[in-house]
Amino acid sequence: MHIVMIAPEKLPLPGNGSVEICILSIARELARRHQITIISRSMKGSPSIEHMDQITIRRVSATSVNDYTTSVIRLLSTLEMDVIQVDNRPLSMAAIKKTFPQIPVVLYLHSLTFVQPGPRKMAALRKASCIAVNSQSLKHKLCQRFPAVKPRLHVVPLGTDIERFRPAINREEQLRIRASVGLTDDFTVLYAGRVIPGKGVDVLIRAVALLQKHLTVQLVIAGKGPLQFIRYLRKLARKYNVRVILLGQMKHEQIDQLYRSVDCLVCPSQKHEAFGLVNVEAMASGIPVVASDNGGIREIIQTGKNGYLISSYRQPQSFASSLYQLASSPALAQALGKCGRETAAAQFSWARTAMHLEAVYTRLIRR
Repeated sequence: MHIVMIAPEKLPLPGNGSVEICILSIARELARRHQITIISRSMKGSPSIEHMDQITIRRVSATSVNDYTTSVIRLLSTLEMDVIQVDNRPLSMAAIKKTFPQIPVVLYLHSLTFVQPGPRKMAALRKASCIAVNSQSLKHKLCQRFPAVKPRLHVVPLGTDIERFRPAINREEQLRIRASVGLTDDFTVLYAGRVIPGKGVDVLIRAVALLQKHLTVQLVIAGKGPLQFIRYLRKLARKYNVRVILLGQMKHEQIDQLYRSVDCLVCPSQKHEAFGLVNVEAMASGIPVVASDNGGIREIIQTGKNGYLISSYRQPQSFASSLYQLASSPALAQALGKCGRETAAAQFSWARTAMHLEAVYTRLIRR
């Protein structure tokens, strides 16, 4: 079948746009069996048509969201397609479905950001042939906001590249990567993601401050955020004398090496997290995850099996306690990491995500 996927932004996006990472990863898997076209906004210096890993990427010029939707529809009218997937943009999806009523149009939602309550969003969601969501938690939240769309909702969990995200071969590899980014061989905690209020990075700094009363520890933060908030975090780290290495935004093609170099990942989100891609990337890399018991994260992490879920995630003491268990027992950390790797390989591969979507597409086309 010919599947056309509509990216919400420029693609490939420089840096760590998680939705764009998901689109490309799923498209690569689907392209093994189907014709895949991705439509995105034009990028300076990039061609309007590009072929990548058996995928055709077509870029259209646009100065606004409405302009982009109009340009996408204009391009779609020149294509023969079996199904259209729109990621994270319900209003654009509704406009596309209105223009092509006979073609199945799937809306794939990755968060609640673009589905705030209201009649306009309700009307848009009802136009979707199917709404794919990345977790049971996101499905539950949407059912609360828009009960009428419940029959259209299908859970399609995200995944990761199991081959690229792998455990370190040995301690030597781990130390070599650490040296390349200025890290020592002390117990190393990683935060990866957007560095913004609500992600709990300040709570994590306080947790590390408590942990370092018992051992030497370093905190690595990989991601970008508002300059004012970064300054606040630096000030907080100085206040508690916490060693923080701020790496800024890393290319996603390089982040797998960073996972292999650290002892654990902490995901201290303070607000609803629909899925949390970094968690499965860390699990696939063979390191334990300490994460807030929040949203879709609890569908990934199992306390005592592949990491720890923190119910009192607004309190640094809870994170510090779990981190101390990992730091004081390397055998426990290794066992949790090994189980996480097995869980990721069995449940959270991009091949599995593509298989779920493929089943949805097939049902819609037959219908």
